[in-house]
Amino acid sequence: MKNSFHQNTQILGLLGHPIKQSYSPFIHNITFTLLGMDYIYLPFDVPAANLKNALKGINALGIKGFNVTIPHKESLVAFLSNVSEEASIVGSVNTVVNDMGKLVGYNTDVHGVYESLAPYKDDILGKEVSVIGSGGAARAVIYSLIRHFKPSSINIINRTEQRAESLKNYFMTKMKFEEFKTFELFPPDIIDTLRASKLIINASSVGMFPDVEDSPINLQNAFTKEQIVFDLVYNPPKTKLLELAEAEGAIVLNGLNMLVHQAAKAFELWTGQQMPIDEIKQSLLQYIQE
Repeated sequence: MKNSFHQNTQILGLLGHPIKQSYSPFIHNITFTLLGMDYIYLPFDVPAANLKNALKGINALGIKGFNVTIPHKESLVAFLSNVSEEASIVGSVNTVVNDMGKLVGYNTDVHGVYESLAPYKDDILGKEVSVIGSGGAARAVIYSLIRHFKPSSINIINRTEQRAESLKNYFMTKMKFEEFKTFELFPPDIIDTLRASKLIINASSVGMFPDVEDSPINLQNAFTKEQIVFDLVYNPPKTKLLELAEAEGAIVLNGLNMLVHQAAKAFELWTGQQMPIDEIKQSLLQYIQE
């Protein structure tokens, strides 16, 4: 069998632990094939204790860039030469470019959130929104909401209110946005808060394959037909959360759009080329459903 790469092949990759659930290798490698590019994208399972050495290895091997996933999105920042404005404010990096030995961090999740919600920008403007979760994805969501969509207020809902409070205080300081409220994730107690929200975003991993019967909110009466419900989970394409919201007439959005758009932005940073987004989205959906 003929090798598909050789000594001039550019290497990109993904750092995380665990990473077996990631679709990033599929997205980028199929893009290289479609565009006839001499690149390969590889997954690297790197436990937290090995992160610093892994970065030294990336520089030594001349790897052109990489994505970052759990649990490194925040801790990685300390090891980088520079970070973009949005990554600095968000405090989380998911894409790194190796610029002749200098590792520069970006947060393309912000771009993915924006592209997913852009068609509803006028609907969100000046309205109350709720974000479930307090990790790196929630940080990108909150940054994008404040910067691009100008909601009247943001509710941060999390299993531990202390983490929600910490995130609220962080963004009040970083972005001078004052209209936050925090809640613990007790569904009967937050129904009124959810129903009052024009937009609900699940920025947690609850409901992701294989736990497809899980949902951060299991109460159908938490949703209304006036809402937009956006679940960052992309596998399955329609989560239990989205099924419940759709049954009440809400507009529902899954995480596939965000996943592909954030990947497209990373691809552009690494290669200077545009990803064929529609083709990739169609291929990814088919791949997930197989």
